[in-house]
Amino acid sequence: MPTDDFGRRDFLKRASSLGAGVALASKAIAKNKSSISSSRVIGANDRINIALVGCGGRGRSDARSFAKYGQDNNNACQIVAVCDVYERRKRETAERHNAKAFSDYREMLEMPGIDAVIVATPDHWHARIALDSMDKGKDVYLEKPMCHTIKEAKQLVDTTRETQRVVQVGSQTTSADQWWKAKKAIADGMIGKMIMSQGSYHRNSIEGEWNWPIDPGAGPDGKGDDYIDWNMWLGPAPKRPFDADRFFRFRKYWDYSGGIATDLFFHVVAPLNICWDKPQYPVKVMASGGKYAFTNDREVPDTFHVLAEYEEGHSLVLSSSMANSQHIPGLIRGHEGTIIMVEHGKFEEPTDNIILRPELVRPPSDPAHPDAERLPAPFPGYKFGADEIKIPVEQYDMMQAHVGNFLQCMRTREKPHLSVETAAHAQILISLAVESYRDGRVKYWDEEKWKAVDKPVKA
Repeated sequence: MPTDDFGRRDFLKRASSLGAGVALASKAIAKNKSSISSSRVIGANDRINIALVGCGGRGRSDARSFAKYGQDNNNACQIVAVCDVYERRKRETAERHNAKAFSDYREMLEMPGIDAVIVATPDHWHARIALDSMDKGKDVYLEKPMCHTIKEAKQLVDTTRETQRVVQVGSQTTSADQWWKAKKAIADGMIGKMIMSQGSYHRNSIEGEWNWPIDPGAGPDGKGDDYIDWNMWLGPAPKRPFDADRFFRFRKYWDYSGGIATDLFFHVVAPLNICWDKPQYPVKVMASGGKYAFTNDREVPDTFHVLAEYEEGHSLVLSSSMANSQHIPGLIRGHEGTIIMVEHGKFEEPTDNIILRPELVRPPSDPAHPDAERLPAPFPGYKFGADEIKIPVEQYDMMQAHVGNFLQCMRTREKPHLSVETAAHAQILISLAVESYRDGRVKYWDEEKWKAVDKPVKA
């Protein structure tokens, strides 16, 4: 196929065409009709047919999770098609699931009977494949990060609304119980006004540093199973000669990934947006860090920190390193209490309970305290008791819950746990953090124009 089909200019034309009001309206109507007419209504007992794009480690894991869910739930779903540019991965995954194999996802989307598409490619392909899938009337399980650029995030939000497709972003931790219990506790007033949220993602291992194995002999000159369609893999990214490190370890390079921000912090920021009273975009983002331990084998930093501010008057603090594995607790601080969602700090691992620790500002029996006039009474910390409260968390397989939530929403047409709209708030934060780090300056968010700017939007 002509590689020019995947040029950046062609990709960005789509974004600019969304800008004009009349053009956008007519396109939305046409897209909506096309999407609905090319999709089927899924009954309660119908088996859902799933196609996978991207048969790397994450894609194969997703396919196994969907297959397991189908096997454990009366054949609720099955993998019927797989697509990859690497012949070995494509063949092995197709054989495992007895599925049809494709090298071009666009050809796969023409296959009759596909209801949903799993997008598990490198990050720079996420948005385009998801957009094309929605245009073809498919629901989408879109691996995190939901996209590679801010412009793509806007396209995904708009297209999801226009086509009325169900899109679940694949940060499976958002289907764990602790975030929803924390959300209710905060809504019930258990911490008062929210002041600051914090989280981390630390690890220290060979594969944790994205040093995944490189298959010898694999590449565009490889024969049979060793063949990789490098031009197709590059897609909208800048054209470069084949580099096995870029292909097998893409998260180390800016062209295809945002490094720690997009790979790890998405699993922190997405559940925090669920806990908050409503998902929010930051107004100010600052990022720092560097290549402190791994200096010569990557473009992205191995240590990365983010500080963000929100218009409603609270901050977010994130820390991460790929050279040290000690986490900090994941929590949300309020003026009247603190909710600790993951005391061990590992946002993707189970926890037995969430913890409420009230802020005991003054003894309730001391109305003569000099600050009594300015403090609320009765203080909510006492309304819920002066002692630490542990709220039990239901234990289950969060990945199976995330898959099940997506499939259920395909039937009901409800919004899934991590909808595109909620995920966009996390995506904008991490995309701004990447821009801040790379530009060496504070970034501000202009929501009206949907772009990063270098000066505050409001005085």
